[in-house]
Amino acid sequence: MAQFIFDDNFRSADCADRTVKGIPSGKFDYVVKSLTGDADYPAGACSPYLHYNIRVSNLRADAQIFSPNYRGGNFYGNFYGTLNGYATGNKAFDIPHPNKEGWRLRHICLEGPENAVFFRGRLTNSNVIELPDYWTGFIDPESITVSLTQIGYSQDLIVEKIEWGKKINIKSTNGANIDCYYLIHAVRKDVETLIPEYQGKTPADYPGNNNQYSVAGYHYDVRAQGDIQL
Repeated sequence: MAQFIFDDNFRSADCADRTVKGIPSGKFDYVVKSLTGDADYPAGACSPYLHYNIRVSNLRADAQIFSPNYRGGNFYGNFYGTLNGYATGNKAFDIPHPNKEGWRLRHICLEGPENAVFFRGRLTNSNVIELPDYWTGFIDPESITVSLTQIGYSQDLIVEKIEWGKKINIKSTNGANIDCYYLIHAVRKDVETLIPEYQGKTPADYPGNNNQYSVAGYHYDVRAQGDIQL
């Protein structure tokens, strides 16, 4: 490759910090890494590089930020420093089904200090709430909690018993017909206990197993370059 060496008298310096103007492009392309801008740049010189890695002191995004490794509302990659703005979408996980071969399970995550899942619905003219089949082997049955909201009239509802982590028996102590909303939470047992607070400056300082998490702005999954391996 030919080399191009500047001569101090080759051109006059103009270092004014001017505003960039032009028509916005909707294409997703790498940014050309400028050379000198001189009209008589030698033809045998190196071709322009592309900005693959970019370092800036401050970043302003006037619209959405997209990532080629975007999934479920999360951004996967390494961000250092502070990114002011917000990411839209849901925090999701997608894993092999715990007890159905050839199936997968996708959940949208609530925010809280534990690795918990929920199940909710309405119970009418019955006293048994059937929990999802996939909860078997997926949640700790001893962690199940139940919230009941009676509908229309007082029913004096209580949780009579929970059978094998699969069924919840509800009882009306005043003999009323049961009509209620239910919200059930349980903690996953296929992952380690979450540590909500820890000392550190980045998610890399988390004292638990980071291989079990994908954190916005950081990732600990095994991925192929430019692709997602699940």
